Amino acid sequence: QVQVMESGGGLVQAGGSLTLSCGVSGTIFTDKAAGWYRQPPGKQREEVATIGKSGTGYYADSIKDRFVISRDNTKNMVYLQMNNLKPEDTGVYYCTTGIFWPTGYRPDSTWGQGTQVTVSS
Repeated sequence: QVQVMESGGGLVQAGGSLTLSCGVSGTIFTDKAAGWYRQPPGKQREEVATIGKSGTGYYADSIKDRFVISRDNTKNMVYLQMNNLKPEDTGVYYCTTGIFWPTGYRPDSTWGQGTQVTVSS
């Protein structure tokens, strides 16, 4: 069974940076796409960035040019480098594994506990 564990969240001032990390186990990581989601306070969970098996990243418009998703297949890790953070980036960030369908990224059913990111103005 796939397991993911997120880390790296914290409190940062607007304009600052954070890097989130996600360790993946219980699956053949190189056979999987991966993605980051976030849930702002009082809002629905939303897709932030996804990455294919080859390392190509895809981004939500709201974070494009500020966030970079990457993966290290030798370590079964996924990363989200977040730059120029804004208060609206506040939320719980979740890592997933999954696959790409013609309609888009579909995460696996397993979700981690998430990691809290708080951006102060």
